[in-house]
Amino acid sequence: MKLNIVPARAGFAWARAGVRTFWRQPLALAGLFFMFISLVSVASLIPYVGSVVALVLLPAATLGLMAATREADQGRFPMPSILITAFRAGRPQARSMLLLGAFYAAGFLGVLGASAMIDGGAFARMYLVGGELTPELLQSSEFQNAMWVAMALYVPFSMMFWHAPALVHWHGITPGKSVFFSFVACKRNLGAFALYLLSWLGLFLGVAMVVMVVTVALGQPGLMNILMFPTAMLLAAMFFSSMWFTFRDSFVTDEEAPSQAPDDEPAANP
Repeated sequence: MKLNIVPARAGFAWARAGVRTFWRQPLALAGLFFMFISLVSVASLIPYVGSVVALVLLPAATLGLMAATREADQGRFPMPSILITAFRAGRPQARSMLLLGAFYAAGFLGVLGASAMIDGGAFARMYLVGGELTPELLQSSEFQNAMWVAMALYVPFSMMFWHAPALVHWHGITPGKSVFFSFVACKRNLGAFALYLLSWLGLFLGVAMVVMVVTVALGQPGLMNILMFPTAMLLAAMFFSSMWFTFRDSFVTDEEAPSQAPDDEPAANP
């Protein structure tokens, strides 16, 4: 396995490839995304340990969406069973994926634990068990500081796990090494990932503006609240569809020639 260094403009191409591939199989990819959301939501309902179980399953479920995008990109229809790809590749890989999920859950709870040291756990409780977001709570400096600390810690944490499920599944890397290689790959391609995230932020904001303008023009501003949720879910499904491309162009096997960045832009090996 080798790491590819891609140009910053590849980040925009990743986002565009995700949108384009989603619309090749919109019903399948949207349906799988809603199954993904349902799986995590149902797991979180398990008494006492539901939130932890959902976190453990998250890397495996994310891999399923990446595998679905891979199928769609190759012109095939992704079936619902692809969502459990991580657990159909044999017991060793299933154990590795569950171990990776345990790492993810422990790390994520550590991030929330750090925020709890600032506001006494209000932000962590809100995230894990829900509750009412009152104006007083939102305006609390302790709550705001805890939120910003959690966000700052989550950035490097997400870099560690961004590619990890795919590395475990498609390259047979151990969970511990996959976390390290994922962080290095994201760090070395930081320019591309920055443009990738900015592209998605711009798309989300642009679509929200279009929905707002259309509903106001129709004289139905209240319709915006009805339309924004399904619109946001569709955009989120497209976002998850783009994750496969970030992985595909960041790593190649030793037997493969250096991969091409999206739109046939050459990627450089370190």
